[in-house]
Amino acid sequence: MIQRSRLFMFAVTLLMSIITAIAQKQVTDYVDPFIGTTNFSVCHPGAVTPHGLMSVVPFNVMGSDLNQFDKDSRWWSAPYEHNNSYLTGFAHVTLSGVGCPEMGTLLLMPTTGDLDVDYHSYGTAYSEEAASPGYYAVKLDKYDILCEVSATTRTSAERYTFPKGRANILLNLGEGLTNETGAMVKRVSETEIEGHRLLGTFCYNSQAVFPIYFVMRVNKTPKGSGYWKKQPAMKGVEAQWDKDNGRYKLYTRYGRELSGNDIGYFMEFDCEEGEQIEVQMGVSFTSIANARQNLDTEQHDFSFDTVRTKARQMWEDCLNVITVEGGSEAQRRIFYTALYHTQIHPSILQDVNGDYPIMESYKTGNTKGNRYTIFSLWDTYRNLHQLETLLYPERQIDMVRSMIDMYKEWGWMPKWELFGRETWTMEGDPSIPVITDTYLKGLRDFDITTAYEAFAKSATTPGKDNLMRPDIDPYLSKGYVPLGEYAQDESGDNSVSHALEYYIADYALSRLASALGKQEDAKRFYKQSLGYRNYYSKEFGTLRPRHADGSFLTPFNPKDGADFSNAPGFHEGSAWNYTFYVPHDVKGLARLMGGNKAFVSTLQRVFDEGLYDPANEPDIAYPYLFSYFPGEEWRTQKEVRRLIDKYYTDRPDGIPGNEDCGTMSSWLVFSMIGIYPDCPGDPSYTITSPVFDRVTLHLDKHYYPNGDLVITSLRPDSAANTIQSMTLGGKKLSTYRISHEQLIKGKELTLQMRR
Repeated sequence: MIQRSRLFMFAVTLLMSIITAIAQKQVTDYVDPFIGTTNFSVCHPGAVTPHGLMSVVPFNVMGSDLNQFDKDSRWWSAPYEHNNSYLTGFAHVTLSGVGCPEMGTLLLMPTTGDLDVDYHSYGTAYSEEAASPGYYAVKLDKYDILCEVSATTRTSAERYTFPKGRANILLNLGEGLTNETGAMVKRVSETEIEGHRLLGTFCYNSQAVFPIYFVMRVNKTPKGSGYWKKQPAMKGVEAQWDKDNGRYKLYTRYGRELSGNDIGYFMEFDCEEGEQIEVQMGVSFTSIANARQNLDTEQHDFSFDTVRTKARQMWEDCLNVITVEGGSEAQRRIFYTALYHTQIHPSILQDVNGDYPIMESYKTGNTKGNRYTIFSLWDTYRNLHQLETLLYPERQIDMVRSMIDMYKEWGWMPKWELFGRETWTMEGDPSIPVITDTYLKGLRDFDITTAYEAFAKSATTPGKDNLMRPDIDPYLSKGYVPLGEYAQDESGDNSVSHALEYYIADYALSRLASALGKQEDAKRFYKQSLGYRNYYSKEFGTLRPRHADGSFLTPFNPKDGADFSNAPGFHEGSAWNYTFYVPHDVKGLARLMGGNKAFVSTLQRVFDEGLYDPANEPDIAYPYLFSYFPGEEWRTQKEVRRLIDKYYTDRPDGIPGNEDCGTMSSWLVFSMIGIYPDCPGDPSYTITSPVFDRVTLHLDKHYYPNGDLVITSLRPDSAANTIQSMTLGGKKLSTYRISHEQLIKGKELTLQMRR
């Protein structure tokens, strides 16, 4: 009896321990920053805070004898790739999930032994990687150094634990992901240096350049320090070369600034076993003085653990906006990592004093709020900003204000803006659906009058004066963009892709015009949005490029251009990737195709025959289009769940392709909670089967007074993933597409599930 009592008490204690452990697990414990670090997803595992300017990222894409790769031998667009194994430093201020290489400079590298400033030889294999929100750690095998990095919004905190003996800290200002060159570094004191580095030329734009300013400090006085500079081979001057460093000339008795294309600064130390040296770096895009002020303000002293703890808490507060119940541990990791990825970009740009670089200017502005940068709008207008509007409305308002201020500063809304420069990457007029969607969902604390002025300008200005829509003339006169009218970049003609983006922008603009009482404008822009019909080919059942004389492109294969190659008329995709991208007129497209059954059959063919690309933005909403047709909604639920299970995992290759600044992850977050905004500029959602049994969205009561929104799935068993019936706010719901206002006011969406 006593034995049974003890066993019972042991069981109760064990159960309580398990319950306590589960209860104490934080949402940040589910985030795995290594997800999406291969398969061309181009995410990084480095340290960053939510929408932070600073990121500290391991850099492993430069060549070595250890493994044959080089950042210039293929199109590396991230500083880190999971399958690479040769680390040459930590980059400061990087991009996450972009398709063109940029940033990834200010490379800081700890080493031991004799000084060597050539990255080909000072780089090393590494092991024991660990990463969590706001923190990254790794062991450098060659040197037995433990590296730990963290970040504040504008500064880095780094801690290097050295073995006994000689240690070095190297700041390489020559290498990086950027195609630009040129830097300056200056010794301020024995423990502090400052400087700047030129960046830019993103995605071929040779004029989209800008400097990054920095101040770096260490918490231990080095026994020696100096500069290096890479020099071309010159006959007769071998005596001026450092014998141990070949083409790298060392400057050990020079104390002013040094400038050049391939320069750096080194510090040398004598360390005891296990001695830790901390490094800080503050950055700014306006001045060295502001970089120093950012550093002084955000890190009053050297305290790596304090920075790491604060960074993690920032992420905990950020990700706690959603609580999920049910689902597997792997599904939670996938979900919260996706939510984490959506909150990296856009990034805060202004310094702690409010200074920021004015758009397309050499002047400095000042703001009282947050000025954002890194607007990958061709991607993010489809779902990320809708996610911000729902879950982070205050941030979304600041992002919209930033976009409107950019128009005020230089006369155009952003398309793909990067640190105050427009790169003109990809197609369309994407600011229109972003701001329209935000406004129609009730967030209105921004200058909509100026926004509308900007939209009307880009939608009506003749092509010779229209930077946003240079091929607008035939679009307005013919209703479509002909082949050969305008080639945006080296990839060639993208006429159909251009026009489709204009159609969705004009649809959104018609919705905004109507909301503002501009009914004539609303009619005009809505009519323009229907021009996609000009591209429809009955012969192929797809959209098809047309010449200026109205004839279709011949010969034509709608499968050409798949796998992100370019076919005439289409940018990084095939006709199948673009044909259904008219979300504002799904029923109209169905009529062109011969009716609802023909539409559904053709759309299902896209999935059955592998014509769908899960990493291509124009077709990522395809599975939701079935729900426009009564009785076919089950197809949406089936395909969405199949795509989640097939393409999204908790492994490094767990994102199906380029993350595109949070777009792929936004698709996943919405899809896993059971709603999706499939038509940009239309304040509505399509309902699908959630992955989790219960999802609670903790909405900001300042913007959404009704508070939490709860989505509950009642399942007789785990295989029940098809919606049988629905209630919203306790009332029966018969439609699978509902407005934002309905959803918010309903508070409780309950789904009865079946097999």
